[in-house]
Parts: sequence; C-alpha cells; structure tokens
Amino acid sequence: MNIFHSLSEYNSNQKTVLTIGTFDGVHLGHQKILQRILNNTKDNNTQSIVLTFAQHPRTVLQSEYDIKLLNTTEEKIHQLEKTGIDNLMILEFNAELSNLSGEEFVKNILVDKLNIQKVIIGYDHKFGKNRASDIHDLINFGKKYHFDVEQISAEELNEITISSTKIRNAILDGNIELANQYLGYTFSFSGIVVKGNQIGRTINFPTANIALEDTQKILPKNGVYIVEGSWNGNAHIGMMNIGIKPTLNENKKTIEVHFLDLNEDLYDKEITIAVHQFVRAEQKFNSIEELKNQLSKDKEATLSYFKKGDN
Repeated sequence: MNIFHSLSEYNSNQKTVLTIGTFDGVHLGHQKILQRILNNTKDNNTQSIVLTFAQHPRTVLQSEYDIKLLNTTEEKIHQLEKTGIDNLMILEFNAELSNLSGEEFVKNILVDKLNIQKVIIGYDHKFGKNRASDIHDLINFGKKYHFDVEQISAEELNEITISSTKIRNAILDGNIELANQYLGYTFSFSGIVVKGNQIGRTINFPTANIALEDTQKILPKNGVYIVEGSWNGNAHIGMMNIGIKPTLNENKKTIEVHFLDLNEDLYDKEITIAVHQFVRAEQKFNSIEELKNQLSKDKEATLSYFKKGDN
C-alpha cells in the first residue's frame, strides 16, 4: 500500500476509485465498504484509494469535542494495509481544508489531484465547509466533473449494525469480547514500560507499568483483563489492571501488566497489549493477603482462558 501525507506527494495519472472517512477502528463495517472499493477496481485499470485524516474532523471543528480513538494513525495504517487497498491519503484536517466548499473540495482535491473515476460513499456523508454538501450535491458534481458516484444505502449500512461509536462504548463498558467481535481483530494499545512503585514484586506478582504513547487512544474501564503482550517478536500471556490500586491507597491511574512465568527486564521496552477479556472490576481488599489470593484466582482465570483457546 502506498501511503501519502500530502496531495503534493501523489502524482499518478491513473484513474481511481475512492472512498472518504475517518475509518476509526477499520472495523467489519468499514471492511465491507473497502471490499466494495476493491471490487470496483478489478479489470478496469483503476487504483483504489482511501482518503482519511490525521485528526478526527470534529476535534478541529468543535474545540470542546474530546474523543478517544480506537486506532492511532499507525494502527489505522496497519489495518488498512491488510485490506489490500492500493493507496492511502492521510490529510491534515486543518482550517484551510475545513473552509473549502463542497465543490472546491471535489474539484481541487478529488478531481484535480486524485483523478477520481468513481466515489463510493455512505448515504449520510456530509462534506465541505460547515458540512453543507451531501450525497445529492456529490452526484451533481459527478455529472459536472465526469465521475460516477455509488451510494451505500441506509438499508445496507443498517444491515452492518456496526459503528466506531458502538465499539468505543463497548470498550468503555469493559465489553471487550463484543468490541473484538465488531472489530474483526483483537483490540490493542501500545506503550513504553516505565518504573512504578515496584510493590508487585514483593508479593510475587511483578508488573510492567505501561505509559501510553498516544493519549488520544481509548482504554477500557478500570478493572482486570486477560491480555497478551508482544515485543521484539515475542508474545506472552498476562493479566492487566487498569485503575488506581485502592488497596494500596493510591489514586493515580496506571496500567500494569503481570506477565505469567516471565523473568525479564522490560524497562524502556515498547510493548503492544492485546486485550482479550474483562475479568472483574477493580476493588479494594482488606489486606495485602486478600489481594494476593484474588490475584492467584485472576491468574488461574487467565491460564484457563488461553488453555481453552488452544483446544
């Protein structure tokens, strides 16, 4: 997949079939749309292209809008690459771009720069300054500038019944299995292992404290999760706690992972954590001994989960 971060980088004269969107999560619904793009490029000497943005447009248009995203840019690139799309254009969504009228956006970018032969878009897609243009305007622009428009109907989109918002809500609720089902892959995040208070090692449950690399990345609600960590080409199963560790009277939110049967210095390593299942809510125990007993049960649940997956 060819990746472009500005229109000036793209200089192909080949006709394209294009779709536009934020594609946060690149979930099963997105994948259905992307497959349609690919089907339209077979046997007609055109290239597929996805136009997306480095920022969620609402964070630029509405300064008070705070959204946590399913994918970092790097994760989105990785998921889109797996679909087989030929080209990915990632534009900065800035004031200049947001001030283009619908027709200016179509003529200056889609027609003049990206050589569109066809656009495939959802029935409810809005674009241009103040999101004033819709599918009907796009069809008219297509007639004027000689490209086709294929509309994905409300019925088709409703059949998919998957949206980035639904997946975000599932993750925030700790419903990781539903989120993974909608995504079509296991939700994950990445971070650097940093030094913590090192109390875990004193109770035989040493943990890796993980600092998120992208603060806009969504995280599940506080609690204990079954996870798998990967670094340097290796993968290890573990259990993760997200929260404030009330038993230890702390109030700073941390992400800590205990990797089972691992004795390795992980400080400063970049680790990707794949989240498989919610185990329990974070809770305050009456003693460290009670905490240790519960952690032993969490460990058994983790081992059982992965053993079951091997069957």
